[in-house]
Amino acid sequence: MSIQVQENIVIINAEGQILGRMASNVVKLLKEGKKVVIVNAEKAVISGKKNMVIQSYKLLLSVRTLFNPYKNGIRRPRTPINIVKRTIRGMLPKNSKGRRLLKNVKVYIGIPKEFEGKQFIRFPDADVSRLKGKYVTVEVVAKELGWKI
Repeated sequence: MSIQVQENIVIINAEGQILGRMASNVVKLLKEGKKVVIVNAEKAVISGKKNMVIQSYKLLLSVRTLFNPYKNGIRRPRTPINIVKRTIRGMLPKNSKGRRLLKNVKVYIGIPKEFEGKQFIRFPDADVSRLKGKYVTVEVVAKELGWKI
């Protein structure tokens, strides 16, 4: 039984991976019935000029209401873990199946002790070397949004 559980877990190293392409590959693995663990989430990259990427994320934070601006509205992700999970969530089906699949995703900052020395997967189509232009890491975006280490 434990061998079967180990084969079902896929560990992905997000270092130097394009966030959107990595997320679409993660969704494919989730639909195949795998459990996905993502390590080094803060080192994933988002393509585009630094200022434009940060401004687009800050724009999501500026949506407020008249009554209580801190209680109403959608909770926007600020930490690298939540930014990565939210990106994956956006690519999942918008129903109970999508919520169930999202529970099979675990995201970590850095590499936890339990995953040290294990085999990591990298997606060749999501490698940062494919980008010709500029990019920014998820860690920089999170710090600009107010994330404190």
